[in-house]
Amino acid sequence: MTEHFLALHRPGEPLLIPNPWDAGSARILAHLGFQALATTSSGSAATLGLPDGGIGRDEALRHARSIVEATDLPVSADLENGFADDPEGVAATVTAAIGTGLAGASIEDFTGDPAAPIYDSSLATERVAAAAAVAHAGPHRLVLTARAENYLHGRPDLDDTIARLVRYRDAGADVLYAPGLTRPDDIRAVVAAVDRPVNVLALPGGPPVAALADLGVARISVGGALAFAALGALVAAGRELLDHGTYGFWDLAGPGKEAARAAFARRPRA
Repeated sequence: MTEHFLALHRPGEPLLIPNPWDAGSARILAHLGFQALATTSSGSAATLGLPDGGIGRDEALRHARSIVEATDLPVSADLENGFADDPEGVAATVTAAIGTGLAGASIEDFTGDPAAPIYDSSLATERVAAAAAVAHAGPHRLVLTARAENYLHGRPDLDDTIARLVRYRDAGADVLYAPGLTRPDDIRAVVAAVDRPVNVLALPGGPPVAALADLGVARISVGGALAFAALGALVAAGRELLDHGTYGFWDLAGPGKEAARAAFARRPRA
């Protein structure tokens, strides 16, 4: 599964990897024809009524297992900062993740502390190295994605971002990811510098899929966007019912119900 997952990362032919938020959304996305899935920390937290970063390691791994078991597709888990500051703690998280049946996992350099949001570069690199050592050690390898979070946390420094991604590559990361990049020239510079598959987060104002392919991107994810799009539809439907007493939301509910029937019929209920 891991080798197949890594082989799907083809620069210029990006893997579209959507982020389901529960088993049902995972099965619908698989039914639509996606080739791989990734968890979303914000989307999974939202299913529990919590903000992004509101769940701990054990809950995140339980959620990852539920997505893995929902389909036959390879799944990469968003492990946030590894739920630890020290490299040993990150390695322990990746070790636990291997037992869930995942094909991949990501580790980011965001500390969770708004006052000092990004780990020192040396410590961040040590954390990636510790994760890679575990991810690549046993018979069940994980495709490790290393994330440089500058652009999501008020530090739009392309030179530092690239320098970090190169260090993470040298520390053993299989895929590099700097969420928040939207300028084609910036994305092109990252792709040219790292010589590894690059993931881009699809964002409003960013290049569409075809343009990202032309830039040499190997994977495109959407983070929590699909989960919050679903919640947005819920808000609109609830507002319509509450404020107007009408049922126009059935225009979406009907196709959604049919998609669920088709997707869920592929597996018998336990």
